[in-house]
Amino acid sequence: MFTGIIEEVGSITKIETSGGNIDYTIKANLAEELKVDQSVAHNGVCLTVVDIENDTYKVTAIDETLNKTNLKHLKEGHLINLERGMKMNAHLDGHIVQGHVDQVAICQRAETKDGSWEFTFSYDPELMNVTIEKGSITINGVSLTVVNSKLNEFSVAIIPYTYENTTFKTLKKGDVVNLEFDVIGKYVKRLMELKSQ
Repeated sequence: MFTGIIEEVGSITKIETSGGNIDYTIKANLAEELKVDQSVAHNGVCLTVVDIENDTYKVTAIDETLNKTNLKHLKEGHLINLERGMKMNAHLDGHIVQGHVDQVAICQRAETKDGSWEFTFSYDPELMNVTIEKGSITINGVSLTVVNSKLNEFSVAIIPYTYENTTFKTLKKGDVVNLEFDVIGKYVKRLMELKSQ
């Protein structure tokens, strides 16, 4: 369980393929505080730490994860949003995030506003995921509020702190991002589907 509040932006130092899996070695200050078998969200994808060496650690993404997320698009040198699991006795500053990506989206616009940024994303409507204005959405692991919701498109406003301390500072039109829709909304949607059967 996560909150969508990014702790650190790490950098990918090595990518190795092993069958259908990909091992990512990530350099981050928090590496020295991790332990093997710990869960860490990487661009919103919950992965297990399998090895640690000084200020780097390794995680493995299996084929199922690679097919549903943007991890397969990452290259050595790319930046990645990192968050360790939520402590149950801590403040929930973002919203409830599971680390399970629902689908990917494409950045359609990245606009500079007066002191902020607005990013617009589109996603495949066939999976029937929805956003609502003022509702929560997780983009590459970042907990955000929807400011403009359409059928398969939505926008978010980014404050300077979030822009500078996440990978939003490198995000541009055409980039693929991970989406995790609000868990409460997903349960409501599923209950409505069952009711209509």
